[in-house]
Amino acid sequence: MVRYSINDLEKLSGIKAHTIRMWEKRYNIIIPERTDTNIRYYNDCDLKKLLNISTLNRHGFKISNISRMDDREISERILEISGTRCDHEALINNLVVSMIEINERAFEHTLNTATLKLGFEKCVTHVLYPFLEKIGVLWLTGSINPAQEHFITNLIRQKLITAIEGLPNPASPDAKTFLLFLPEREMHELGLLFYNYLIKKNGFNVIYLGQSVPFDDLAEVVRIRHTDYLFTYFVAALKQKDIPEYLQRLSKAFPRKQIFITGIQVNGKKQPLPSNVTPVTDTETFKTILQKL
Repeated sequence: MVRYSINDLEKLSGIKAHTIRMWEKRYNIIIPERTDTNIRYYNDCDLKKLLNISTLNRHGFKISNISRMDDREISERILEISGTRCDHEALINNLVVSMIEINERAFEHTLNTATLKLGFEKCVTHVLYPFLEKIGVLWLTGSINPAQEHFITNLIRQKLITAIEGLPNPASPDAKTFLLFLPEREMHELGLLFYNYLIKKNGFNVIYLGQSVPFDDLAEVVRIRHTDYLFTYFVAALKQKDIPEYLQRLSKAFPRKQIFITGIQVNGKKQPLPSNVTPVTDTETFKTILQKL
């Protein structure tokens, strides 16, 4: 069973660590175990319970009343909230719980609920992206079981691919073409898949190369197939100091192509960019860009 620190619980639930400690002391909502050096740690059951308590508390339930509920009553109240209100945080918490339990049925129910209430694009931007950010923090700190992380990301990947396949091909014979790829050793493709969806939905052709594309192979594809734009995503493969050099290399190899870049390693970073490299800060900004191309 995975161990969580109190800081992990704070990051996942949004409840401050000092509040969690106060609730433990006053209401015994969760009872942590302790290491030999007397440091608190929590298990999956503690995390699930706290996520549900967080949702109820945000919807007006007093902690004193929640503390008197048993697990069945808490679950019933959560289902009522999920069925009648569009609470992004509650949906995200439900996804976290389905990941912990490795529960595909619960994941499908939560994602289908979010899609029906928000539409596919807002479901991705308002629910899935924040969820993946939460998981990413714990993944980097080693607090998430790799099997749990792979389980949930593969399910999301399947949903994105299905949505892409459901889109019609561009109606215009003159539609411009995007080449989408991840740098070599970059394996985190969920963000790139969603941009694939947005690009195709807006009437462009897409050549999708996916994960870990060697630079020489990228150049060969461009030689064989006409492309108008390149699009890539930076998550974790390159060291921060190596990204400017990689972008310069891209720019020199494809000087007549407009190159779009995004991802956690480049968003918000103040660095000089080659003239044909355009940063994409978020999906809404990119949709505006697509309308002008």
